[in-house]
Formats: sequence, C-alpha cells, structure tokens
Amino acid sequence: MPVHPESLTLFWASIVSIFSLGGLLGTMASGYFTTKFGKKKCLLGTNLIMLSGAVIMGFSKVANSFELILAGRFLCGISTSICVLLHPQYVGEISPKKLRGFANSTASIFWSLGKVLGQVMGQREFLGNASLWPLLLASHGVTALLQLLTLPFFPESPPHLFLSKGDEEGCRKAMKTLWGRGPHQVELDDLRKQQSALWSTKSVLEVMKDPALRRQLYILFLLAVTLQLTGIHTIYSYTFEVLQTVGFDDDHIPALSLGISLSELLSAVFCSVVIERFGRRVLLWGGYGLMATVLAAVTLTISLQHSFSWMPYCSLALIFCFVICFGAGPAGAGASVRMEIFDQSSRSSSYVISGVLNWIGFFSIGMVFPFVVERIHQFSFLIFMGTLYVSAIVIYFILPETKGKSILEIREEFDKLNFKKKQALGSETSFAGDPVLCTKL
Repeated sequence: MPVHPESLTLFWASIVSIFSLGGLLGTMASGYFTTKFGKKKCLLGTNLIMLSGAVIMGFSKVANSFELILAGRFLCGISTSICVLLHPQYVGEISPKKLRGFANSTASIFWSLGKVLGQVMGQREFLGNASLWPLLLASHGVTALLQLLTLPFFPESPPHLFLSKGDEEGCRKAMKTLWGRGPHQVELDDLRKQQSALWSTKSVLEVMKDPALRRQLYILFLLAVTLQLTGIHTIYSYTFEVLQTVGFDDDHIPALSLGISLSELLSAVFCSVVIERFGRRVLLWGGYGLMATVLAAVTLTISLQHSFSWMPYCSLALIFCFVICFGAGPAGAGASVRMEIFDQSSRSSSYVISGVLNWIGFFSIGMVFPFVVERIHQFSFLIFMGTLYVSAIVIYFILPETKGKSILEIREEFDKLNFKKKQALGSETSFAGDPVLCTKL
C-alpha cells in the first residue's frame, strides 16, 4: 500500500532512533546483570537477544511488517549496548597486567571492523539491494552465533570469581586456563589486597556519592562527553553530507566512506600495538590535540574549496587524518582507561554511567547536528575543535598514567589525588602537635 511521505519519514525515524532507546535500556540494566551473573554469562545471554533480533528482522520482508524491523532494532540496541560495555571489562579482567592495555584496545578494533563489514556488505553488489536487504539486517546474527558457540569454552574472569563469588579455587583454575600453568601468586595476592579494601559492589548512586571516586568520575564524564563532541560520530552518521559539503560526487561517496572506516580499523590495530609502549595518557591528550588541529585545517580547506580546484582533495586527506588520529589514540586508550581507573566494586556501575552518557549524547548530537550545520555550515567543526583542545589540556593535568600498574596501585594513586587536601591538613596538624619538634624550632 502507498504510504504518505510524512508517515514514511516518521517510520524511518522510528526505526533509526529505536536502536538508541534499546541501547539506553540495555546500558541501565547491564550493571545489575553483570554483578549478579558475571561477564561471561551476560555475554552469552546478550548473544541470544542479538540472534532473536536478527531472525525477527530477517523475516520482516516475508511478513510484510515494518513493525518487525522496529522490534528487531530495539533488541539489537539492547544487546549492542551490553556487549559494548562488557567487552573491555571481560577482556581486561582475563588479561595479565602486561597485556591489559592491548586487550582493552581490541574493543575499538572490533568496533571499527564492524563498521567496515557493515559498509562492505551494504554495497549494492552484495546485500544492499532491493531483494537482499533483509539478509543485511540479519547479518549480525552470524557473529552472535559464533560467540555463542565458542564463549562457553572460556572461563569466567578471575576477579569476578574471587571478589564477587568468593571462589578462590575457581579463580586459580581460570588463571591456569587463561595464563598457563604456574602459581600466579602475585595476581592472587593483588586480588586479596583488593578484597580487604572492598566492602561490597557499589550501586550507581553509591559510586556517584563516593568521595574516593571523585576524580575518576570527572575523567569518566570527560571521556564520555569528549567522545560525543570529537566529531567522529558526526562524520560517520553524516558521511554522505560531510563528503558532499567537501565537494565530491554522490557516486564516489560510498567508496570514500568505506576508505574512512578502513583507515580507522588500521589505526586501531596500530593503537593496540603501541599502547603498552607509550601509555594511555599520552595517546589520549596527544590524540585529542592532533584531532583538534586537523579540524581547524578542515574548516579552512572547506571554506576555500571554491577558490582552488584541488582543495576538496586536501579536505578529504584531512578527514582521513582525523579518523586515523582518533583510532590510533583516544579510541583504544579511552577504552583502557575506563576499565582501569575503577576497581571491581565500582566498575560495573561506572560503565552504566558512561554508557548512559554515551547513548544520550549520541542521540542528542544526531538530532542537533543537522540544524547546526544548516546555520553555520563548515564552522560547526570549530565547536568540536574547542572541545578537543580543552579535553587535551584537562587530561594532561588530571589523569595519572595507568600503564604497567595493578588495579590496586591505580586506586592508591587516585586516593592520594582525591584526598590530597585532607592529607596535607593531617600533616600540618601532626607537625603543629609535636611538642618536641615545636621546642626544637
């Protein structure tokens, strides 16, 4: 049946935005389920939800029902949000300290790989055509099925078994399975120290009220807000419009957008290689600074594109540089920092806070950015540039390096920063209250 254009726009907008709604709900529920069932079981359950969504969308054309696409997108949003939060937590906890940064950075690698595969399979020569689009919508079920079949052979994370379940024997077995035979006494001692320092798993409200987590929450908030205001999501969400503004023909845009995604994938792989050498802090503030500088140059080249015939190619090269700077620095380093600055008692709740901020920001930027571009055109990139420069400066001054440190060592360093004034006051009191020292002076 023919559909009125306004109704069609409403249907399409609903199909797009319901993914974010599912993502927000999945994020809010992830903390409770992670604490109760552990990361591994939650990932397995999430794969079942993702498979259900894939099957529902795959049969939407046969059933002549766009409502099935809505339902499938909603389930896909739930499962995606939980997977995005659990991936760095699980791989970070099952990795030895020397490989933790590399393991955490794989989150950005697979995120980039997903974009590339989606764009490749979405080409008209593959599944992006009138007859095969239901298979395109259902294609994510293949990866969910693959993980559902292989993940049961991996153990639960040792920190969860030891700290949340109190299962020391299970923790030892998991360590041997993951890291090979050996006493692993150093790791066990570190977990015992964490256990003595922990009271219980903290809720979201308790994490937000805890003065010992104040600086960590500042960093978490900064990373979440900066991720939305880097401009990277805008470039991906509106690649067509951005490249059109730069001056390229519509026929060339699909191949160019695929090239942009490939450059992020390669730079994410590069980040996983160098993160343990350069550390997280340098990759974050350095990456933000480079991205801001590139955006300033992009604004200039787009402004001059009608003056010089070769200027659009400069703009395209700068967009590639921008994506490479993001993938090689903030993408992988940010994922690692979010996992490392919180201990086992507060990590799940901190990811809930971060996820909610990201989904709200993703939805808000997607709604607002087209109107901003309409008003100020290429100068809209200057908003992102300012945010990136400010974030680079703040990260440089408030984030301690976490490379090569245990979670307990990182926590102790943050305790010194969070309670610096109290410690200084205590030292002054002790100094003034020492009669022998006062007499000598």
